[in-house]
Amino acid sequence: MTGVTLWSYITKRYLLTLVQVLAAILVVVFLVDFTEYARRAGGIEGYTTLSGMYFSAMRLPFITMLIWPMVALFAAMAALYSLNRRSELVIARASGLSAWQFLAPLCAASLVVGGLSVAILNPISAYCIEQVKVLEATFRGYGTPNNDAPDRPWLSQTTDEGVTIIGAGQTANRGMLLGDAVFLRFDNAGTLITRYDARSATLSEGAWILNNVRKTSPDGQAERIDTFSIKSELRAEYVEERFADHLTIPVYELPRKIAVANALGIPAYRFAMHFHSLIALPALMMAMTLVAATVTLRYSRMGQLTSMILGGILAGFLLYVALIVSTAFGNVGFVAPVVAAWVPVVLALFFGVTFLLYTEDG
Repeated sequence: MTGVTLWSYITKRYLLTLVQVLAAILVVVFLVDFTEYARRAGGIEGYTTLSGMYFSAMRLPFITMLIWPMVALFAAMAALYSLNRRSELVIARASGLSAWQFLAPLCAASLVVGGLSVAILNPISAYCIEQVKVLEATFRGYGTPNNDAPDRPWLSQTTDEGVTIIGAGQTANRGMLLGDAVFLRFDNAGTLITRYDARSATLSEGAWILNNVRKTSPDGQAERIDTFSIKSELRAEYVEERFADHLTIPVYELPRKIAVANALGIPAYRFAMHFHSLIALPALMMAMTLVAATVTLRYSRMGQLTSMILGGILAGFLLYVALIVSTAFGNVGFVAPVVAAWVPVVLALFFGVTFLLYTEDG
């Protein structure tokens, strides 16, 4: 086979396997996610099976972006195993081709798929997640109304009426819509005046508009209010940077969001970490392809299918743990986001290239 024919053949086989692996995983994820959502929201008035399926389907682009590295790993393992089983790699080696020559199409395809995912699928994912958050915030709030969990976002505002501490269990519309919102109002002396728990709250011109509100006084007496407004002088840009979920921001807008956050003096670690992780995704998928080759090519020589599968799973698990740890460090600023995003990728590439150099070139 000529070089072009070989590239075309291996690339087609790999892409077909990639689609099959992705489809199989997404079907399982959809069923699990739909079942879990039905369990949580099944008792809420207005919930239907179609709405549950819609929520789960809208999450699939985000889940696809999340699992791409593992999909690339298992797809490369399956494709190379298939080529080994048909003795096609043996024939390629016998014709004088090195491992690098028949791995190049797989690496190039992984790189291109990763790049297209960042450029096209990420904006779709951000839009779908935003729509899900809007529907959840208006449909049910999210979580327990009295849940003052420390991981929920909080901010404070000061007006001539005093200080108000604002928290949200769910945010949507770039932070302009809050679900399961909590407003704690203090007077100028710092004494708690009133607590408002709202199913949803929207920032409009000069005020927060609260809907389906429970007003609680310091003595514990509570009353229900359909709609209530709280004066606000917060800038929309400030609220957006504080409350916006980085997953709802397309990759093209992230640099501007990071710059705005820095200008406002707000830490932008999560935005920066998300941006650099997206930029590193194509290289990460290529690295996972090389990691798959390290265990699959070994199988072709030793005939140990079980070892290949376990080796691939172990390699993927270790890299996944490294990604989780580095992302956690990058999100809080313990490590520079660009370093946290690229170190696992570089290590995976280094491992794959080094192992292949050792086994193939001696």
